[in-house]
Amino acid sequence: MTQSNRCAILFDLDGTLLDTAPDLVGAINDLRVTDGRPALALAELAPMCSFGGRGMLQAGLGLYPEDAGYDDAYDRFIARYAQRSTRETKPFDGMRDVIQQIVADGWQWGVVTNKAEYLALPIMDAMAFEPAPACVVGGDSVPHLKPDPGSLLRACELTGLDPQQCIYIGDSARDMQAAAAAGMLRIGVDYGYIPPGESIDDWDTTRVAESVRALGATIRELQAVITAGSCKS
Repeated sequence: MTQSNRCAILFDLDGTLLDTAPDLVGAINDLRVTDGRPALALAELAPMCSFGGRGMLQAGLGLYPEDAGYDDAYDRFIARYAQRSTRETKPFDGMRDVIQQIVADGWQWGVVTNKAEYLALPIMDAMAFEPAPACVVGGDSVPHLKPDPGSLLRACELTGLDPQQCIYIGDSARDMQAAAAAGMLRIGVDYGYIPPGESIDDWDTTRVAESVRALGATIRELQAVITAGSCKS
């Protein structure tokens, strides 16, 4: 493997790099209990965690953006989530080893998420990855959320890279759409938060990784593709 810090692996956050579902579900269940409703099972709500607060309000409270009371409920949810966002969140098992592999291969790594940076940054700080990511780009740092490619292109600006020197990894169709629009190779992960009725086979992936254990080898397949092209030491 050619050693170079002029290439990068970029990760989506929720359901790709970190298992954030326990705290997202916990926050919406806190609201349900406060409102006199029973808590819902983690397995029932986790598939919607990829959609953040919007997904949690839909699955947990049956609220949609056009509904009366949605904005107030959203603000309550975000406030509660901010208080507990690192209580149970953790990297997926084996993910720290994947990061170490990336770094050992001489590549940068970073995070590009639709989660607002004021929520994402404290979570990443609490995870204490070593080395820390070269960038953490939140959805509020650009005009439009994924599937718009703006946040991925912003990561390229921060790392000084061209999109063709990056691989993006995500657990949703919009992650793959954003990466394709940005001109990046992309890995869809099948262990993430995929809603019922949606299939990873329908996403615009370059490769698919069915587990974190398989992710390391899949990354190296695409690293070889980039190394043979634009990524030079």
